[in-house]
Amino acid sequence: MSGGVDSAVAAARAVEAGHDVVGVHLALSRMPGTLRTGSRGCCTIEDSRDAWRACDVLGIPYYVWDFSERFKEDVVQDFIDEYAAGRTPNPCMRCNERIKFAALLEKAIALGFDAVCTGHYAKVIEDADGNRELHRAADWAKDQSYVLGVLTHEQLKHSMFPLADTPSKAEVRAEAERRGLSVANKPDSHDICFIPDGDTAGWLAEKIEMTTGDIVDESGAKVGEHPGANAFTVGQRRGLKLGTPAADGKPRFVLEIRPKENKVVVGPEALLAIDEIRGIKVSWAGLPISEVETGAEFNCHAQVRAHGDPVPARAWMESAPDGAAGSHLVVRLEAPLRGVAPGQTVVLYQGSRVLGQATIDAARSLQRAAL
Repeated sequence: MSGGVDSAVAAARAVEAGHDVVGVHLALSRMPGTLRTGSRGCCTIEDSRDAWRACDVLGIPYYVWDFSERFKEDVVQDFIDEYAAGRTPNPCMRCNERIKFAALLEKAIALGFDAVCTGHYAKVIEDADGNRELHRAADWAKDQSYVLGVLTHEQLKHSMFPLADTPSKAEVRAEAERRGLSVANKPDSHDICFIPDGDTAGWLAEKIEMTTGDIVDESGAKVGEHPGANAFTVGQRRGLKLGTPAADGKPRFVLEIRPKENKVVVGPEALLAIDEIRGIKVSWAGLPISEVETGAEFNCHAQVRAHGDPVPARAWMESAPDGAAGSHLVVRLEAPLRGVAPGQTVVLYQGSRVLGQATIDAARSLQRAAL
């Protein structure tokens, strides 16, 4: 229970369905006095109190479990390491993968619980053989299946999402009001929970050694200088402070980060269009479809952001070259995606079903390759 309205209503519905429910708030910060500012931040002292109040209204036990050390290692440090390597990570994916449905689920099962129930907007459906599949929620505007794409077949066996069929967030808030839950009108949390002021570049500057370097255009010509390549992300337009304007006078965007050379590559917006994605650390949400085992191509939709639009694609698993261990996912996009960066997550869908996900290792622009 995060202390928000979604998890409070999810707990209420689980109680109403007859389950034996225990409310658990995750202490993920080593700063217990941290205060919440509007919609920024989560897992603060106010949030823990709000979760306790909700449990009190529902008449269920309430516990705070300290996962702050594991969160620091598996989510925060991973975030720093990825940016230091010139990649753009998604900490919400890592938190779901390593904390909520790994550390939390492991402890829950060890204590005799059957499942972790959360306020995520996503749906678990059983096929004819009783195997569980992950699907989008009824409310696509609030759908959170993307950030749950890291869940495995085994984890889905122990996952419950009571808000799956709720048609809107407004209905959840109205239900919370009817149930007397004080969080009914609490604002949703945004941004990265451990960077509550939203200044990711400033936060990273305190964690990663920044060294000034060159900003170059797509031809390699120097057009400016940067204070540290790690603070930039692919697709970024603001804050480049280029000394040499583009010949056509149009804005330029970050096309690539080269941490080893300490360079930032910029160019026109058109060159942000990506046609092919290659992914590593592949996992499947439920049992993989048959084409995964055979290496055959399959049609799907690919999504690279939590609230991004999915685009039609063809995908297949490809063995590593030269007999090297492992394999990777290749996704050929039928409609280009903008600003795709290594480190992001690509999640594949067939209809409403989540097939699986991969961490993006490389993103290829056919137009840029032709230059």
